Amino acid sequence: MRKRQKKPGKREIRSVSTGNPAVKSRSQPAGNVGLTKEEKKRLRQLREKKAEQKKKKVPFTAQETLPYKEIYRDGICQTEDRFFSKTIQFFDINYQLAKNDDKTTIFENYCEFLNYFDSSVRFQITFLNQQVNFDEYSKTIDIPPKGDAFDDIRKEYADMLKMQLAKGNNGLVKTKYITFGIKAESLRAAKSRLERIETGILNNFKVLGAAARPLNGLERLKILHDTMNMDTKESFKFHYGMVAKTGLGTKDFIAPTGFDFRNDSYFRMGQTFGCVSYLQITSPELTDKMLADFLDMEENLIVNIHVQPVDPKAAIKSLKNILSNIQKMKIEEQKKAVRSGYDMDIIPTDISTYGEEAENLLNELQSRNEKMFKVTFLLMNTADSKRKLDNIAYQTAGIAQKYNCNIRRLQYLQEQGMVASLPLGMNQTGVHRLLTTTSTAIFVPFTTQELFMDGEALYYGLNALSNNMIMVDRKKLKNPNGLILGTPGSGKSFAAKREILNVFLITDDDIIVCDPEGEYFPLVNALNGQVVKISAKSTDYINPMDVNLDVIYHPEKYRINGDTEDVDTIIADKSEFIASFCELIMKKPQGAELDGDEVSIIDHCIKDIYEEFLYNDPVPEKMPVLEDFLNRLNDYADQNDAARRIANCL
Repeated sequence: MRKRQKKPGKREIRSVSTGNPAVKSRSQPAGNVGLTKEEKKRLRQLREKKAEQKKKKVPFTAQETLPYKEIYRDGICQTEDRFFSKTIQFFDINYQLAKNDDKTTIFENYCEFLNYFDSSVRFQITFLNQQVNFDEYSKTIDIPPKGDAFDDIRKEYADMLKMQLAKGNNGLVKTKYITFGIKAESLRAAKSRLERIETGILNNFKVLGAAARPLNGLERLKILHDTMNMDTKESFKFHYGMVAKTGLGTKDFIAPTGFDFRNDSYFRMGQTFGCVSYLQITSPELTDKMLADFLDMEENLIVNIHVQPVDPKAAIKSLKNILSNIQKMKIEEQKKAVRSGYDMDIIPTDISTYGEEAENLLNELQSRNEKMFKVTFLLMNTADSKRKLDNIAYQTAGIAQKYNCNIRRLQYLQEQGMVASLPLGMNQTGVHRLLTTTSTAIFVPFTTQELFMDGEALYYGLNALSNNMIMVDRKKLKNPNGLILGTPGSGKSFAAKREILNVFLITDDDIIVCDPEGEYFPLVNALNGQVVKISAKSTDYINPMDVNLDVIYHPEKYRINGDTEDVDTIIADKSEFIASFCELIMKKPQGAELDGDEVSIIDHCIKDIYEEFLYNDPVPEKMPVLEDFLNRLNDYADQNDAARRIANCL
């Protein structure tokens, strides 16, 4: 079977509603008389649901609002209805800046990632954008003084970095999580299956090229604490030993001062105002840029995509039932047309269009690698005032309208929406849209990879897409090497000099510049560096006989394959180097090497010179030079032809 190529960009939204809006409702007698089997089943389910709601205890405290039962140390969260979940944090990759071929590959791999989940697994993708204190955040790029003559330059350079920091939204911390859960009878039964699903998800992220790591219980609690305590911005101070010492539960350490859900369209969480809305997809097609536009907002925002895979057999059966109803409606319309005396092929446009869409959708599910998902797209905005909250919500609605979609408030469901916005894997809003795999994958969870490290990180400019600072410690990367490319006059030399200055001001690293044109002399002199000129007319020379005496004094620093270098190893390496050096000086024919006598006399002379030096007060002032090697060769020249030939060339 030929696999259809999936392309990112604009994507037609394939969906189907759970009801049939074209069928007119018929009045039914009181009770169950005259109801069909399906209607009786639906009525029974509604009564059971209503009875369950009556049994539920109305929460009176902030702790009771949080629906989980326990979050264990290993990161597994258990709810009252035997639902168990785990959370994985994943990191961004460069999707928006990638080429079209690379985008297509990422999109297809993400479709395979969605198809990995079966109908027994619910998962939730969370995008958490939270503002941090700018003054506190700017301390990460401060350059501490060192008490030398360059502290004023360090302060000026740090001020420049803070100006660049203000241009972007580095003060907005963006994190991404995927929470997946299953229903099980016990923790033991759920744990093994959750671990298998976790391994599969991590492997899928590896295929996508995105780094990912599972979160433990403490990390999951910290996310919940930071989400619900935006007003205080207090640090999370908790460890599991405090539960036994204080007698409190984990909810007591993460819950805010209180919740207020009395209003139908917004709520209060401590001193923070918040509102939860859902995305109403009214456009026939979407692009992969809509989610990126939401995440580019420089405000507190939590985006959640709840996904529930539908059993393929149930989805196909449901579509076939819908098609049967449409065919029945067509027949009734044709009978009506015959009775009225007009052409029976003329049927209402809605019925015709709805039937074609259902047939196309059924064809995709049966003949292509497509699944059906129940998708809920939620957005939670927060602010410190009601007026600011309304402005942010209006801005969010404007982004949706740009793509011919709408943002609707969850009227009288703000509490359920707030709970669904927490990375717990629970969705009690009752709002969802049926989408296929490719339609769901249009919400690609990747935008652009940010590089903002702490420690001895160097400034490398601004991200072309997000306008955020790029701060990198190359020594922590897999490949620490760098290459500066550009057209003439584009600033390659300036970039190199800026990096040299940055390294000098922040780190204690050695900086070595090979400069044939002498372009960097003024910079080296300004930084009190040393300029070594190597030429036929210079007074500086390179000593080929030089050895690193630190290897002698501190051999533990220079381990090679677990072994330290000794004096014999140093002499052998130097002898091999001098032999190669003499081979060049003697201008041997191409491919020719020193003969055995020449190599032997070189080894003999080098061994004598370095044994005398290394075993008798080895100090830099007494380091052997080529003249010592020449004198030693002259000592053997009268009785050794090889020594005489090498000495004459030297």
